[in-house]
Amino acid sequence: MRYLGRRLAALLVLLAAASLGYSVMTNANFEWPVVWEYLFHPEIMAGLRTTLILTGVSMTLGIVLGVVLAACRMSENRVFSSLSGAYLWFFRGTPLLVQLIFWFNLSALYPRLSLSVPFGGPELAGAATNGVLNLWAVAIMGLTLNESAYMAEIVRGGLLSVPKHQSEAAIALGMNRWLTFRRVILPQALRVIVPPTGNQVIGMLKHSSLVSIIALADLLYSAQLIYSQNFRTIPLLVVISLWYLVCTTVLSYAQSHIERHYGRGVHVGGKRSGGLAGLRLLSSRLSRRSQSNDSPNPA
Repeated sequence: MRYLGRRLAALLVLLAAASLGYSVMTNANFEWPVVWEYLFHPEIMAGLRTTLILTGVSMTLGIVLGVVLAACRMSENRVFSSLSGAYLWFFRGTPLLVQLIFWFNLSALYPRLSLSVPFGGPELAGAATNGVLNLWAVAIMGLTLNESAYMAEIVRGGLLSVPKHQSEAAIALGMNRWLTFRRVILPQALRVIVPPTGNQVIGMLKHSSLVSIIALADLLYSAQLIYSQNFRTIPLLVVISLWYLVCTTVLSYAQSHIERHYGRGVHVGGKRSGGLAGLRLLSSRLSRRSQSNDSPNPA
């Protein structure tokens, strides 16, 4: 069948995209020579390095803390489950920008951070809040605490996606709980956990630009320092947009390979290998192998 309307719509979309691309490339207000001049500027490179470090450290700590929170949330202990739920409620219910500003001004509430005996006991160790929470500490703490709340729900959803009877069957076969988790539950849960985790990493890369509000010299703040002096706002915004696009492209490519790795064996011959289809396939293979072993060898 010929879909003339669909082809006409596709043609119109292509014309609009080409027109937009031509406008961007020929518009002198973008100041492309200035863009290429500052693309590898030392301050921009330093800001990019800060952004990548923030993303890597905060995301790693957020995943670790998220796994702990997910375990507490799924625990049968009411204290752990309730406290974990309250943590998720708070950090998912307040904006990340507000959290960063709050941690930056924590010294207004607690001028001194100390380890002491509870309920007014003597201080064992302590230091001034501003001496402990510098810009890097505030940025990493704010990003980590916020990200861990989302990672906890991602991990919990992945673990709950594995049917309970699979772990029961593994334990019935003689596997201990750790071996059951490592060989049965975790490989299947990762298929559900990896895609949203990849999205969270990309989101963390972009959300790290919020630390510019506390004057940490990330990619955005470095560009702001430059265009506050030369007033080339648009070209500098284009520069950091290009770097963000490059980083997200690399992360998306890595995510696709990781998803492909953990998705191996999901489809066999165009059909899902899990469930009854997978059991039938395994049964038929074992049956053929048994028949070949039982058949007499030719003389």
